Amino acid sequence: MWGHEQSADAAAVSEGRKPLCRFCDSPLERSFVDLGTSPLCESFVSLERLEHVEPFFPLHVRVCDSCGLVQLPSYVEPEEIFAEYAYFSSFSSSWVEHARAYVDRIVERLELGQGSFAVELASNDGYLLQHFLGTPIRILGIEPAGNVAEAAEARGVSTLVAFFGADLAARIVAEHDRADLVIGNNVLAQVPDLNDFVAGVTTLLALKGTATFEFPHLLRLVEGLQYDTIYHEHFSYFSLETTQTIMRSHGLEVYDVEELPTHGGSIRVYVGHAGAHDVSPAVGALSRRESPTLAPENSPFSRFAEDVEESKRALLELLIKLRRGGLQVVGYGAPGKGNTLLNYCGIRTDFLSYTVDRNPYKHGRYLPGTRIPIFDTDKIAETKPDYILVLPWNLIGEISKQLAYVAEWGGRLIVPIPRARVLAPGLTV
Repeated sequence: MWGHEQSADAAAVSEGRKPLCRFCDSPLERSFVDLGTSPLCESFVSLERLEHVEPFFPLHVRVCDSCGLVQLPSYVEPEEIFAEYAYFSSFSSSWVEHARAYVDRIVERLELGQGSFAVELASNDGYLLQHFLGTPIRILGIEPAGNVAEAAEARGVSTLVAFFGADLAARIVAEHDRADLVIGNNVLAQVPDLNDFVAGVTTLLALKGTATFEFPHLLRLVEGLQYDTIYHEHFSYFSLETTQTIMRSHGLEVYDVEELPTHGGSIRVYVGHAGAHDVSPAVGALSRRESPTLAPENSPFSRFAEDVEESKRALLELLIKLRRGGLQVVGYGAPGKGNTLLNYCGIRTDFLSYTVDRNPYKHGRYLPGTRIPIFDTDKIAETKPDYILVLPWNLIGEISKQLAYVAEWGGRLIVPIPRARVLAPGLTV
């Protein structure tokens, strides 16, 4: 149907059967939000493929009534998404600084040192593990995208090109040892087989070790109408409560949690073997805070789909007004979330002349679905657009400073989420 082998979820949907929850196998009866169809968000189109057909897949997110996991069926096998990946973490200076601060803090908190072993799952281009270099701590990165892993190796970060799961965890333990620290930043959402992945963490983690996972918080997704963080690479969307349920089923326990500003609002959970660590009061406090917003009835959670539609209308109204006024509008960034937003809203070159990105891997290519061309950031200074739609809006503070110079010709920035609004460049947001 889509030109390649279907996943089990895709086969179920195409045959009119309900897909099953990837954690507890219950039928997924309830819709959370339906964003139509979209291509894979990191499948940038080369000039040679510009006239070829792209595969589009449904972006229909459902909720499991049994365990509460919010999820997108896996229409495409992980190898097709991640074998070669266009996202390199090091191109965001604020994200690299976030990683450095985390390493400094976790080394002190866990008293890591000589003989300690840290493993990062989905380690990307070594943006985080590089901060362990020069310390006595042994490190290993696990990264399925070979092109990204090459960049990590060039930094001196030993990286295994593989998908993580129970079998690989056993191999790492046999060849290296159990890990005192397991790191998973923005990977848990990208795992189609959650049970195999978390079982692997149980195997890999030392008895008194700690695993930390960072991921966008479902609470913030709902409160901030962050529908653009939904794309095929993100299979699951986690509340703290559901995370606890999943970890408990594999003998693990969330013993602490922190709220983070990254990616529009994330949480970092600290996980250990059940009973190995004292549980912080922060865990119960955040769980109680989630309840009113994420309740199944009469809550922002239940109104999410309706509110998303209104957010779309507000953005389109602004862009139509600007373009009818003869003003030039371009994009900034080519992130995965931007491709969800643009395809859902039907924004193509009739609204955005082009977009720019700091990642040279994307230059000369086109956004999936919308076919908007991607240039180097210098293009903005050359063409002096009137308005710039900031697609990685979660980095608006960093990007606003980078674009301070557009004020010279009266340029303005547009932030699309949760409601379209116009900002002066250079402001601290």
